[in-house]
Amino acid sequence: MTIFDDIKQEIIDDPYNKDYTDRGIDPVFYASKNARVAIIGQAPGKKVEETQIFWNDQSGDRLRDWMGVSRETFYETDLIAQLPMDFYYPGKAKTGDKPPRKEFAEKFHPQILKEMPDLETIILIGNYSQKHYLGKERQKNLTETVRHYQDYLPNYFPLVHPSPLNQRWMKKNPWFETDVLPDFKKLMAKYIQAD
Repeated sequence: MTIFDDIKQEIIDDPYNKDYTDRGIDPVFYASKNARVAIIGQAPGKKVEETQIFWNDQSGDRLRDWMGVSRETFYETDLIAQLPMDFYYPGKAKTGDKPPRKEFAEKFHPQILKEMPDLETIILIGNYSQKHYLGKERQKNLTETVRHYQDYLPNYFPLVHPSPLNQRWMKKNPWFETDVLPDFKKLMAKYIQAD
């Protein structure tokens, strides 16, 4: 048993997660004492909940491409931690998924992060993680926060969600691909033995 197993059990035992626990659904996150990068997204999707494999979809394929790592490296290295804002699939909304429940990152992230002493940077994917971690330091919206990513280095690297639904955003903001992604890939190569 590791400290992360203890925290996982604490998440499972949390009364707010009773519905998931009763249905035999485990929280989805991964942490390691050796982690150098933590990816903080919003919450697991339905597919992730069913497979218990984070970023196991088209968004994950794009994220790995942005990082410059193979699928094997992404899943097999202990250098990348995965901490969603909520550890369970929050359900379907009218468009996309419901937002992550607010209290879980606040309650459990500090416990997990303090057990990863070699952490170099936290990748903040999307609005929920950026609001939580950057607070008043973030720009007026996600686009401007991502555009000014250098303001948050080395502790944080804010990104737009790699979802195919953000294709229009990508076309509207070509600077993301030409300016932000090369720096992001370089940073990932520095922290992870990228292939």
